[in-house]
Amino acid sequence: MRFRPSVSLGFAAALAAVLFVPVAAAAQDDAWQAPRTADGRPDLQGVWDFRSLTPLERPETLSDQDVFTAEEAAQFTEERLAALDKDQPGPDGRIPLSGGYNDFWWDYGRQLTDDLRTSLVVDPSDGRIPALTAGGRERADRRRAALGRDAHGPEDRGAFERCILGFNAGPPMNPSAYNNNMQLFQTADHVVILNEMVHDARIVPLDGSNHLPDGVRQWRGDSRGHWEGDTLVIETRNFTAKTSFRGTGPGLHLVERFTRVEEGILLYEYTVSDPESFERPWSVAVPMQRNDLPVFEYACHEGNYGMLNLMVSARAEDARKARGSRHRTLTRFNAKEHLRCTDSSTAASSPSPPSRRPSRWPAQRAPRRSSNASSIPTGRCRVRPTASPTCRACGATRPSRPWSAPPRWKGAPS
Repeated sequence: MRFRPSVSLGFAAALAAVLFVPVAAAAQDDAWQAPRTADGRPDLQGVWDFRSLTPLERPETLSDQDVFTAEEAAQFTEERLAALDKDQPGPDGRIPLSGGYNDFWWDYGRQLTDDLRTSLVVDPSDGRIPALTAGGRERADRRRAALGRDAHGPEDRGAFERCILGFNAGPPMNPSAYNNNMQLFQTADHVVILNEMVHDARIVPLDGSNHLPDGVRQWRGDSRGHWEGDTLVIETRNFTAKTSFRGTGPGLHLVERFTRVEEGILLYEYTVSDPESFERPWSVAVPMQRNDLPVFEYACHEGNYGMLNLMVSARAEDARKARGSRHRTLTRFNAKEHLRCTDSSTAASSPSPPSRRPSRWPAQRAPRRSSNASSIPTGRCRVRPTASPTCRACGATRPSRPWSAPPRWKGAPS
């Protein structure tokens, strides 16, 4: 059986906000009835798979077409699968392993929605996310600039990179590259939405309790649920400014709806209302299919050396920028093989490196030079005569007159 979601205007009496609440106007078979829990509510429990090749936004080439023909759907599916294939060899014949994985690990889905929609966005009618407001654009520019600069710490990276949030775990949930599964648990006064991505569990009270105070902000917002007939409705607010979904800000008011429309199908709809970020509310409909397999743990942080590597590379980039094109002096600071490069402009004021001698040794005296050694001009590299003509550490040219090693201190280890 096919179904097509429609969108109706809701909360029309509200004076402070306008919210378009998507309603599942599904042509359901009268012979099929949703299973019920002990308290008489529709049983929404189970593992639900929300993979889909249907794009979130309608392609601009299909601006006036909300549904594919069968032929168009077949062509779009073939082209999309080919574009997403990570095992395609590059110009040199090698598989580039885009994103660090081969195609086995990616799980975008293999088909469009049953009704062959050209977008998951169902409102506005053009299938496109509305334009950002001036404030939304300014916030997006600041976020891009922050993520584009060198990271001073983990806080300078995005929440997805830090495994705090999953890029498809929501709220709201959206089909993406992999881990497109969620498990729903249900009691009379709570539901729990467990996402496979970042193994996040969102606990939603159904007891009519109030939202948290406005000053209490959370990564995934504060969710409260209630029933409207056979549809579970979850409202979420109190998002933090550290998170964003397609340009949303901390003023996001999210409404999600879960409806069993036929055997094995859970229709998931959500409406984004954020007047500080978007010119108007917008709604999405995603049919979820029952999955008989369990949800596996996605331990994003276990063995995750990616963040360490990001910080190490950021520090290396800091050092490179600090060096710039200025001349540097290579100085020897003990009788061993230790060399240190410093900027010639700050060499005079740089503190002496720590001595490696035990505290019982006498105070270190300045090393004596051999009779044939002369002062080395600032900006030249002091290297041993056995070294190559160019210093490997800083690229400076070896002086014509070699610098001899100072004698070792009495009692120093060999």
